[in-house]
Amino acid sequence: MITNAYLDALVLGAGPGALSIAAALGKENLNVIVLSESDPNKPWPFTYGIWGEEVDQLGLSNLLEHRWSNTVSFFGKGSKNQKDIENIPTKHLRDYGLFDKAKLQQYWLKECDTASIKWEVGKAIELKVDQKISTVTTSTGNQIKSRLVIDATGYKPAFLQIPHEGPIAVQTCYGIVGEFSKPPIEKDQFVLMDYRCDHLNQKEKLEPPTFLYAMDFGQNKFFLEETSLGLSPPLNLKVLKSRLNRRLEYNGIKLLKLEHEEFGEYLPMNMPIPYLDQPILSFGGAAGMVHPASGYLVGSLLRRAPILAKAISKAMENESTSPEQIAKIGWQALWPKEFIRKKALYTFGLEKLMRFKEEQLRNFFIEFFRLPNEQWFKFLTNTLSLRELVKSMWAMYKKAPWKVKWALMQMQGRELKLLWKFIKP
Repeated sequence: MITNAYLDALVLGAGPGALSIAAALGKENLNVIVLSESDPNKPWPFTYGIWGEEVDQLGLSNLLEHRWSNTVSFFGKGSKNQKDIENIPTKHLRDYGLFDKAKLQQYWLKECDTASIKWEVGKAIELKVDQKISTVTTSTGNQIKSRLVIDATGYKPAFLQIPHEGPIAVQTCYGIVGEFSKPPIEKDQFVLMDYRCDHLNQKEKLEPPTFLYAMDFGQNKFFLEETSLGLSPPLNLKVLKSRLNRRLEYNGIKLLKLEHEEFGEYLPMNMPIPYLDQPILSFGGAAGMVHPASGYLVGSLLRRAPILAKAISKAMENESTSPEQIAKIGWQALWPKEFIRKKALYTFGLEKLMRFKEEQLRNFFIEFFRLPNEQWFKFLTNTLSLRELVKSMWAMYKKAPWKVKWALMQMQGRELKLLWKFIKP
């Protein structure tokens, strides 16, 4: 029991967001406890991809289970005529990796153990914050006291207050790992997006588009995932499963051995930034850190956790600093105005993409990947400066076909509000 323990920080959660910030705080020599409803060693159910350059820059390429140099996308209609120009792949000329999720989890857990971070399993049910301390009461009646609480419990946070800004756009996916009657993609290939859709009837082509995300694992084993980029309400997983099966059937491919079936998580793409004046902090999905344009998160966790931890550590040097003041400094480090404006622009773009029909979406991505390689890469990884982001979006608009231009010009729903947030964060 940890009743009346006095801590620097209490982290809530056991996923990538929680472990990454706990490990970073530990490196700052802060006294930390992680409270989670499940054992932090419980295996994570989902896969996490990342571009090779990101892990190389962080010195963490050893955490990858697979890495591909042959990375492509397909944005054609999917004609069986292989001479059809629309079947020519868009080559990305960049390495892509898939984390060994057990290694990634153990990497953070080892860092936490090195920093003597403690663990408690239980549910946080009550929070009280005064001028000196934050007190969390657990489901077992235990009270944990700390100078700062960081809610990293994911998309349904325990205590975090998040504004309502309209429907949440959700990415959904259905995937399988197995052996097939013939290779569904080329040897040693990674397919980021395959939007070809000749396996669908005319009515279905008017419905929200989906794409294939695929990887060659070697030894005749492949991972195939039918994905909806982001919709509100989300696309049903049964629809995704049906589309994947029909995609395989259309190409004369049979599943011989099913090794793993993944009903992908409902990934909120446009979670609002939490209220920045509350006396607790957040990190990860709960903090709105998922990239609205791509769904990527892990790269941001690895880059931003040390920055946030240093800001928190600095704020705690003065023992009289209140939890609210520490949280305020943390929010400023996590969400500076430039980042708020960038998120508004990315979310504005997602609003557009959600309304695009199949042909518009294909044409959009064709032009997007014609941007300079470094530009589209940094766009997807959220590493562009605000000025660079505006420049890349303007370049994309100028190059787009008129059908796409017209769709981008139309203002609907909350788009004007997002532009106003960009202007006045």
